[in-house]
Amino acid sequence: MTPQQAIDEGIQIIYQDFSIFPNLTVAENIAMPSERMDGKKFVDWKSIRAKAQKALDMVNVKMDLDALVGDLPVADKQLVAICRALLQDAKLLIMDEPTTALTKKEVDALFKVVRDLQAKGITIIFVSHKLEEVFEICEKLTILRSGEKVIEGDMADFDREKFIYYMTGRKIKESYYEKPNIAGDCLMKVDNIGIKTLFKGVSFELYPGEILGITGLLGSGRSELARALFGLEQLTEGKIYMDGKEVVLKSVTDAIDLGIGYVPEDRLTEGLFLPHTISRNIIAPVIKRNLTKSGMIDNKKIEGSVDDWIDELKIKTPSGKLPAQALSGGNQQKVVIAKWLEPQPRVLILNCPTVGVDIGSKTDIQAYARKLAQNGMGVIVISDDIPEVLQTCSRVLIMKKGRIVEEHPVTDLTEQSLAAKLSES
Repeated sequence: MTPQQAIDEGIQIIYQDFSIFPNLTVAENIAMPSERMDGKKFVDWKSIRAKAQKALDMVNVKMDLDALVGDLPVADKQLVAICRALLQDAKLLIMDEPTTALTKKEVDALFKVVRDLQAKGITIIFVSHKLEEVFEICEKLTILRSGEKVIEGDMADFDREKFIYYMTGRKIKESYYEKPNIAGDCLMKVDNIGIKTLFKGVSFELYPGEILGITGLLGSGRSELARALFGLEQLTEGKIYMDGKEVVLKSVTDAIDLGIGYVPEDRLTEGLFLPHTISRNIIAPVIKRNLTKSGMIDNKKIEGSVDDWIDELKIKTPSGKLPAQALSGGNQQKVVIAKWLEPQPRVLILNCPTVGVDIGSKTDIQAYARKLAQNGMGVIVISDDIPEVLQTCSRVLIMKKGRIVEEHPVTDLTEQSLAAKLSES
């Protein structure tokens, strides 16, 4: 069966990695498959816009139809891919990690669409590792691990503990992170920093051994703040201090030199050189340290360091010579983390560090963040994944409309209370 034959039979797939055209508009991306199936030889812009708007209305999302998809945030790209699939006359809809970058509000809207489609007789295969979503939307469950089916049955036969055990093959204990009693002055201080139209008046301090969570819904300014702390966006107001001294982050190089590492939100477009080897990816930030006198990469020198990271982060690969694109999402994310730990930072910023990874890799990444902090590093976790924030961080800042509006120790919060605070206008 070819993809076109599958489409003709009523099969539609929403892919985890979007499969969108970054150089085309929102309207063009959503409506193009439908226009082609209608056999049109010329572009009907009125029809394209009408179809695109219809699809967006189905998931109750407002978006600029003329915006280039390549310029959109990750969540909006995913919504475009979802809308495109929903526009077709599907009998079987396969959803591969469709909520990876969506907020709770957007997930709720998507699930309403899913239930409406189900009521119309459309069959849904929902591929996901997110426990809460699987329990909420699914009726039957099949668990795969290492390419093999390990169990199947009705959702009523599973609880959270059983689900996690069969997903990972191990029992995982979930707990809060308690900041260790590490002596040391403030590593990073931000004082009323801002970027016009993105965020303003942001202030906080980060200490050794601390995992600071910054959470907010899509559009809160959390990702823009992360980028600014790594020199990817230029501040228009406020000051940043490292070890009590004012610093200016004009570039990524400045941030690296000051001991700041950054794991970006989108590993595929911002975090990895996909066709290149795991080794090349890991040593990229410190490539100048790994050159021979003639200016060539010293492969012998980097081999030992890369092997150490593969062991340390439990990256599942037979060799560092494999291309990064050959790895699973969780292992790709571990390569990105190794890449930004190789320069030996003192502050590590993790922007949505477990998006699109399985629960086993998610647990490994969260445990490693704790280990780094316990060894004296200051860690910032930026995420809207409420369980992740509560299980990984010691203190949480809530961000709305570009401002920090609340601060809490995680011990004062529950999933329900934090979700309520995020949804409050």
